[in-house]
Order: sequence, then structure tokens, then C-alpha cells
Amino acid sequence: MITLSIIKADTGGFVGHTAVHPDMMAEARREIGRAIDSGLLIDGHVAACGDDLSLIMTHTYGPDADLIHSFAWDTFQATTHIAKELGLYGAGQDLLSDAFSGNLRGMGPGYAELDFDERPSEPVICFLADKTEPGAWNLPLYKMFADPFNTAGLVIDQKMHAGFAFEVYDLYDEKRIIFDCPADLYEMLMYIGAPARYVIHSVRSRTLGETAAATSTQRLSLIAGKYVGKDDPVMIVRCQSGLPAVGEVLEPFTFAYAVAGCMRGSHHAPLMPVSTEHAHPSRFDGPPRVVALGFQIHDGKLIGPRDLFADQAFDRAREQATEAMDYLRRHGPFEPHRLPLEDLEYTTMTVLTKRLADRWTPMTTELATAGTNKR
Repeated sequence: MITLSIIKADTGGFVGHTAVHPDMMAEARREIGRAIDSGLLIDGHVAACGDDLSLIMTHTYGPDADLIHSFAWDTFQATTHIAKELGLYGAGQDLLSDAFSGNLRGMGPGYAELDFDERPSEPVICFLADKTEPGAWNLPLYKMFADPFNTAGLVIDQKMHAGFAFEVYDLYDEKRIIFDCPADLYEMLMYIGAPARYVIHSVRSRTLGETAAATSTQRLSLIAGKYVGKDDPVMIVRCQSGLPAVGEVLEPFTFAYAVAGCMRGSHHAPLMPVSTEHAHPSRFDGPPRVVALGFQIHDGKLIGPRDLFADQAFDRAREQATEAMDYLRRHGPFEPHRLPLEDLEYTTMTVLTKRLADRWTPMTTELATAGTNKR
């Protein structure tokens, strides 16, 4: 049984929130190399999207393993030290505790993990996003695993015809539910269409009985009780042989759909699929970016990556994202560019509510006063 883990954190931005400094990337690579040499990891790769550093690792310890999470925490502490030495922005901002406590749950870094018996050919895509939230994966996962207009295999591949089971989290009430699709499709859409609260955590093949996809579901604001940066989720999707083909997994990203995030995590903006070379949001902290790193896993080794969005076939999606960004930016502080008030809970809205509380008066009093003045 092989475990594939992506563990990510923002430990300092270069410049502002736009990128990870090369020295931090080099330090993470050194740590990965030591972990491979010591036998902790089978293999590892260091990647970045925007200002988030991602450790992509294979090992045999299973999800939520203390040893793996402790290694990632120590690596992020080391890159935070470099960020502080360089005076980088938000050094260590995703590390919400001073000490490691067993695993990373509730500590700030995000992670997606799944374990599986390696197939003779094991193609996997690791998606990394910046300037958005975990619910950003809801729409593409629905299209990959439940929409026959996107994924022809749902109709013509016998191994996919029975559909997939979606595990959905309620991030506010900390509950979960399993939707069996296609039978529960309409019920599921009612929930996952509200991605700020309901997030697809994993997808499982009903025929193969294997997990096909896993996502990070950590919400920093819910952990910290205040806005400390966007969650910048990661996702793992296994492909082929009874699962969606690589092309079917990538197809949802030909549409630059709207996600929450962008500047101060408080706006809607289009998600732009980009190569790693262009994964550096700058305009109004956007547009939010997503990269797709393809690997063949063989004997636990990460063969790759292939930079799958470095393809001109996604140029139109990038053009669409630019046009949508122009449209939304012209709304300024008005919805739908700005998020609804209930999603601004951990920004200045909470402070304003308290400060202006005494200045709000009942409308009935105001109307009575106006009537008296008229007489």
C-alpha cells in the first residue's frame, strides 16, 4: 500500500503574496532529499503555486501519519526561518501554533492524502491552487466524476457506469455525508453548489472500491477565528483504468469558473489554469491560479512531473479568466465581486458591526420622528 501526500503551507511570500522565494524552495528540496535518504519517504517533489509551498511525497505510513506530518512541520519551520531572515511577507502565516502536536489537523497547513495499491500503471494528477478556498474543487470534481458531458467514460466505460461515491464535509457543523452518484446527484448538487460551507473531501469508485480523489479541506479562518490568509487548497486525482482519463480530469479547467478568494480572500474571481511558470497571482491578488502536475507512480517513485496546463489548449480559458477579471473588478466593493457579508465574517465586517452597533436605530422610531416633524 502506497500513500501519496500533498502537504502545503504559506510560510512567507516573495514579493507580497505572489511567489515562494527560491531559497525556501531549495531548503525544502534539501529536507526532502534527507527524508528520502533516511528511508522516511520513498520519493518526494517540491512545488509551488503562488506563495504556497507544497511537499508532494510518497511513503508507506498511511494518511495522518505523525512521522510524515512532523517532517512537513519541521520543513515549514525551516522555510519560515529563511523567510524571516529575508524579511518576506507573512513569514510563517499558516503555522498557527508554536509546537507540533501529533499531526497537522487544526494547525494551519493544508493537506490531501490517499493510500492505494499501486496499479501496473498509476497516473496521478496533483492540483495546487492559490488565492482561493477548498470549495474551489467542488465544480471540477462534479464534472470529472458525475457529468457525462465532461467524462464520456461514465457512459461508455463499464467500470465507471455504476458511478462514484462523494464524501462531502460540512465545514461549519463538522459533519460529513456520502452521496452515491448518479442516484443522489441532485441532492448532492444542492449542497456542493454552496462551496463556502460544503466541500467534497474524497471520491470513491463504486465499482473498484478504490479512492479516486482526495482534497484538502482546511479553512484557516475557521481554525484561527479570524482572517489569516486564504486556504489555497490542493487535490489528488488518480486517472485511467476505470477512473476518468487524464483528458477528462483536465477538461473542467477549460472553463474559468468563479471561485471565492482573490484580494484578502474577500472577492469572487475566475480560476485561471496556468503553467508553473505563470503560477504567480499579481493583479488584485489574482486571478486565482491552479496548476496541474502529472506523475506516473511506479514502485512508489514519482516519475515526473509533467506540467499539464502548460498547453495552448488552455489559452482560451486564460483569456476568459482575464476578461472575467476585468468585468468583476469594475464592481469594486460591490457584490458579486465582493463576497456576501456572511462570508466576510473574519474580515473588517466583525469589527464594524461592533463599532457601529449603537448608531443603528429601529426604523419604526425613525418613521415616527419623521411624522412628528411633518406635523
